[in-house]
Amino acid sequence: LHYGDITDSLNIFNLIQKIKPDEVYNLAAQSHVQVSFDTPIYTSTTNAIGTLNFLEAIKNLNQKKIKFYQASTSEMFGNINKKTITEKDSFSPVSPYGTSKLYSYWIVKNYRDSYNIFASNGILFNHESPLRGETFVSRKITMNVARRHHGYNDILYLGNIYSKRDWGHAEDY
Repeated sequence: LHYGDITDSLNIFNLIQKIKPDEVYNLAAQSHVQVSFDTPIYTSTTNAIGTLNFLEAIKNLNQKKIKFYQASTSEMFGNINKKTITEKDSFSPVSPYGTSKLYSYWIVKNYRDSYNIFASNGILFNHESPLRGETFVSRKITMNVARRHHGYNDILYLGNIYSKRDWGHAEDY
């Protein structure tokens, strides 16, 4: 186990140099859309510059054998009004989160094309897991049910109940 911070370029450089991994999966992100409006600089630094830090380390250490995977998001498409979204649809993010992930998507493509680095993007859709934070809808609901079971009568606030999202379990992805 190695500790690091993707926003610290020297830390990432040193870890890549020390570990010499065959593969890197960048799953790190500030991934809460609403929080990205409250913390746009943190969100952008983590999601966009964090990705760039990995790519720069791979390039500068001449570790082109490393396979780099960037977890991108369907939020890059924004409020697209179609039942089916494909990679050919236009990107039009509507949040700092989506915009920061779009930067990561394009910088991965740029480094792949410009420096012949094995780098790929996966466009992930909403997914749930037991690790979801308390501000996500599934955790809000289950925590409220548990509190009610123990005698509390808190009001459950959900946000936009008209939002439509493709949704699955993380293990399925």
